[in-house]
Amino acid sequence: MHEQWSPEQISLWLRQQANISVSHEWIYQYVLTDKKNGGSLYRNLRCQKQHKKRYDTYSGRGCIPNAVSIEERPTIVDTRSRLGDWELDTVIGKNHRQALVTLVERKSKLALIAKVAHKTAEAVSKAIIRMLKPLSARVHTLTADNGREFSHHQKIARALNAKFYFAHPFAS
Repeated sequence: MHEQWSPEQISLWLRQQANISVSHEWIYQYVLTDKKNGGSLYRNLRCQKQHKKRYDTYSGRGCIPNAVSIEERPTIVDTRSRLGDWELDTVIGKNHRQALVTLVERKSKLALIAKVAHKTAEAVSKAIIRMLKPLSARVHTLTADNGREFSHHQKIARALNAKFYFAHPFAS
């Protein structure tokens, strides 16, 4: 660092010369920890930006408030022994201009599909309510992925008198 090497260069040199595997991100973390403890290593960084994106920290952007995990969903849903447990998803159109909202009932495999002009939470929630309202007596649970288009899940659950659950991130 005192020779003005970047963390990327240090990481590569350590891997090639000393056979030590240290990621450049870890070096950045070390330098910032040193700075918090009163150290001066950060002064040797080439780029003196105020904030650097930390990839291992939690970001609140795009998080769905009050999301209930699929872990809390009743076990009867997994058995597919009753009607009324629905899975929700969206299919994005060409150039991200339009979308399809898909609803599939787990036992009967009944599929309902609606086109929305934009993949917004408002448009998606209206489409879901419009499609399932006539069947509301047969709507017990709704399960969706973590897409922001489902952020109005509480509104949907209230309108259909159902429970809304979210799958694990990055799990189909």
